[in-house]
Amino acid sequence: MDDVDCAVIGAGVVGLAVARALAMAGREVVILEAENAFGTATSARNSEVIHAGLYYPTASLRARLCVRGKALLYDFCAAHGVAHQRCGKLIVASSADELPTLERLRATAAANGVPDVQPLSAAQAQALEPALHCVGALLSPSTGIIDSHGLMLALLGEAEQHGAMLALCSPVRALQATTAGVVLDVGGSSPSRLRARCVVNSAGLGAPALAAATQGLAAAQVPTPHLAKGCYFTLPGRAPFARLVYPAPGQSSHLGVHLTLDLGGQARFGPSFAWVDTVDYTVDCMADLTQAQAFYAEVRRYWPALPDGALQPGYAGIRPKISGPGEPAADFRIDGPAQHGVPGLVNLFGIESPGLTASLAIAEQVVARLAAPGTPA
Repeated sequence: MDDVDCAVIGAGVVGLAVARALAMAGREVVILEAENAFGTATSARNSEVIHAGLYYPTASLRARLCVRGKALLYDFCAAHGVAHQRCGKLIVASSADELPTLERLRATAAANGVPDVQPLSAAQAQALEPALHCVGALLSPSTGIIDSHGLMLALLGEAEQHGAMLALCSPVRALQATTAGVVLDVGGSSPSRLRARCVVNSAGLGAPALAAATQGLAAAQVPTPHLAKGCYFTLPGRAPFARLVYPAPGQSSHLGVHLTLDLGGQARFGPSFAWVDTVDYTVDCMADLTQAQAFYAEVRRYWPALPDGALQPGYAGIRPKISGPGEPAADFRIDGPAQHGVPGLVNLFGIESPGLTASLAIAEQVVARLAAPGTPA
């Protein structure tokens, strides 16, 4: 059985950020990825938005790590040549009864440390985006977009420069906590056992299942996983907007069908929202005529000129949720030895949006938890 200092399970954007941070802290790191490439699941199937930190409950991990991560991410992109754009976002009220929601959102943003959000009248918003329909809006100038693959490539490159190693096609089947470290059963073409002083479970959609397969971790420390599917649709040609457009949030944790942009200027609309039982990336949520009409109707609340039949199927993603239907949205969970009592183990649960934005800040937290008392030296 081979020994290693740190094993990071999962080579998505968060796992790569964690591996980079540990390697830069002088730790020996191996990254274990089940697939044949890094970043093929949630990290490659999202809106690629750099979130400002407007929506999340004040003092929550999601709020604090989004705001901290946003600052780190913009600096990292500038220093490493990762393509990104600070394009800004409009959150729009389509009717007068949504205006109080915008004011509450501005207050939450300020409490979260995002003081740059600006209220706009309908005329001011339409001066910025002539195709927009609204009765009022908020402008978030620090929202942006990013090349998520370029980000992951840069994170991996810097991790490898500091000695980290990526092992593809290396699914971790089970873990066992021992007095000498955490033993990992690694599958693939050459199954093996690996003993690590520190293990970070950053398996995304599979993180709860991997935690459940960890001998020595109490079952009460493993959240129930829930899967929520979202589909995106693209608009051919250049977008009629220069900024992202989000509807005013409703009562649910789902932020509605919004308009995002890629770095080439093409518009994407989505995501839809559906609870699912299995991971399936088929884009079929508009196959039914009623669903299609509802999707177009949501977009036309802020862009009435959307032509019939204009949207084309794009891609789908699955959110790794740890709260289910009818439950309040769960906070991020970064469970270290202080939470579960297993030395050297950190489990990352429920790292959905804004996980990409927060990735570098999450990595800081993981390094801190592994440096705390109770972690093997």
